[in-house]
Amino acid sequence: MGRTRRGLRLRAADPEDIQVLSSFLQDALVRVGDMGYERRARRFVLVLNRYRWEAPPGAGHAQGSRVRTGVHFQGVLAARSKGIARDDPDQVIELLTVDAALREDGAGTIVMVFAGGALICLDVECIACELSDLGEPWPARHRPRHRQLTDG
Repeated sequence: MGRTRRGLRLRAADPEDIQVLSSFLQDALVRVGDMGYERRARRFVLVLNRYRWEAPPGAGHAQGSRVRTGVHFQGVLAARSKGIARDDPDQVIELLTVDAALREDGAGTIVMVFAGGALICLDVECIACELSDLGEPWPARHRPRHRQLTDG
């Protein structure tokens, strides 16, 4: 995993790597039309507007910044979705988290959870994922906020 002059670049090969990748993708916005499963290539790709949690607000970006980011998963055997209107390619959904679970043979499932309960589940032969920032960041309109959980 590393950072280049042109932005963030990450590789994920196990569930722990997926947790790191998930933290960078939290609150990313994606158009339904900017993601898809390429069955013959056994690849799932998405291009999102990632909130740059690693770059604190300031320096002209009072609310922080976003950057266009490409993510692809290799070795995808099947892709399923729930709660995503695939007939509306302009619908924008917010990615909350990415999780991975592996079996003893190394195959497993990757689950992307979106706001509103939407899900994408990928059956994978192994974890093989790459994330790359694709351009220059721009000022975010809003800094994502999360409800505070309280006891009781």
